Amino acid sequence: MELYQEMILKHILSTNSREKQSAENFVHDTAYQALMQIKLILEEDQLDDPECFWRIEKIVRVFEELGSNAGNRHDFG
Repeated sequence: MELYQEMILKHILSTNSREKQSAENFVHDTAYQALMQIKLILEEDQLDDPECFWRIEKIVRVFEELGSNAGNRHDFG
């Protein structure tokens, strides 16, 4: 499923009808917040190369919070 659709579906399922904002505004606001989280993760200077897995893991979790599975990153089987 496309990220936009995943985000809208999560929004529809997680809020009641009185709290819903327009789909366009919701995606814009949520995307900006996600990008800010990703930027902060990538700017963590104290992490070195062996810790890059955990940096990527944090980014995957941001996508999961949006309702996206972030591809195969959690397919360890």
